Amino acid sequence: MTDLMSPAEARLLDALDEQALVDDLVRLVRVPSVTGSAAESELMAWAAGDAERRDLKVDHWKIDLKALAAHPDFPGTEAPRQEAYGLVATTPGADAPALVLQGHVDVVPIGDPARWGAVDPFGARIEDGILHGRGACDMKAGVAANAAVLRTLLAAGVQLERPLAVHWVVSEEDGGLGALATMLRGHGGEAAVITEPTSGRIVVANAGALTFRIEVEGRAAHGSTRTEGVSAFEVFLPIHRAIAELEKTRNQSPPEIFAGNQLPYPISIGMLSAGDWASSVPDLLVAEGRLGVLLDEDPAAARRAFEDCIAVAAARDPWLRTHPPAVTWPGGQFASGRTPEGHQIIAEMATAVADATGGGTPALAAAPYGSDLRLYTGIGKIPALHFGPGDVRMAHAPREQVSLTELIEVTRALLLLAARRCGAHL
Repeated sequence: MTDLMSPAEARLLDALDEQALVDDLVRLVRVPSVTGSAAESELMAWAAGDAERRDLKVDHWKIDLKALAAHPDFPGTEAPRQEAYGLVATTPGADAPALVLQGHVDVVPIGDPARWGAVDPFGARIEDGILHGRGACDMKAGVAANAAVLRTLLAAGVQLERPLAVHWVVSEEDGGLGALATMLRGHGGEAAVITEPTSGRIVVANAGALTFRIEVEGRAAHGSTRTEGVSAFEVFLPIHRAIAELEKTRNQSPPEIFAGNQLPYPISIGMLSAGDWASSVPDLLVAEGRLGVLLDEDPAAARRAFEDCIAVAAARDPWLRTHPPAVTWPGGQFASGRTPEGHQIIAEMATAVADATGGGTPALAAAPYGSDLRLYTGIGKIPALHFGPGDVRMAHAPREQVSLTELIEVTRALLLLAARRCGAHL
């Protein structure tokens, strides 16, 4: 394996402090940085302080939320927040960064604590080489890997011809406010790797996801005389069937890049509420969920397709025809995004993985969820891909975990990529 590496690259891999990498991940997971919480800001402040103690150019700023909300590309939010911060740390050099490593520090809520059993969601318990906890794979393992790459480049005694930048962002889970602020502040680079969990694959494209809200009107009545009323729940059922048909239509013949995923553009209803009294006919139903956006599809076109689907279903129903459902689009609005096909960062990442692990080159894939990738490739004009430790199927669930072996292997690959793109030499 070392025959494939320069002396500088070999030194970097030897200099990687694996225990410090694991300790960093433990420290990160133990901060309950739920999107929009004070702990999210506290974690950003800790990371900024750590960066400022090193030989780095550091930009740590408070984001103007009011100005950002007025921007035409504002991605929406779902969690209430009072403040937000950005953080970029760059190795010395006058040129634009040859590589950007990016990760988000926010995590989703833990849900019902009882579902975690004996596991403390923010305890970062390690058992049999697996670290358990909220954010373990989504995506604090990736954040720890990015920090370790930066720390190792500074400590190994190598010189860089071009700078490396690391972006810490907030609010990815509910839209991407932090990434948008970072792009608008002018932090660029030649290429970016977002270290989201990818299960050993290189993700070169993301579907999008748009949060929707449907309000269905009924007519209240006493439950004992329910035929005098109109149940908002019952009249919602044909709408739900129409949504299922729309999902089926939009997922016919999915692109090969989705690697056999037969549902790359799901439509999911995540919250449903109706009525306010058990013995009353409900006069209002509210359904909230997410609409998958096709690769390269204009989000406005996706919204129109969904709204037209609801309108057609309503036109077929005697009650809904005169009481049409209201569709709005609150919360996160993720467009799709993709790396230009054949861009050199894809091959460079694949080669770095193969050389670091001694194995084959990773498969390319697309992900069925939205991410910050579309903001980097879109507004930022920075070719970007995902490659990071963890399995996204473990994310947002009580079983969230990450393999420490995988964490170390991914960090080694990122070190090689950074060394090569930034021109590391002795």
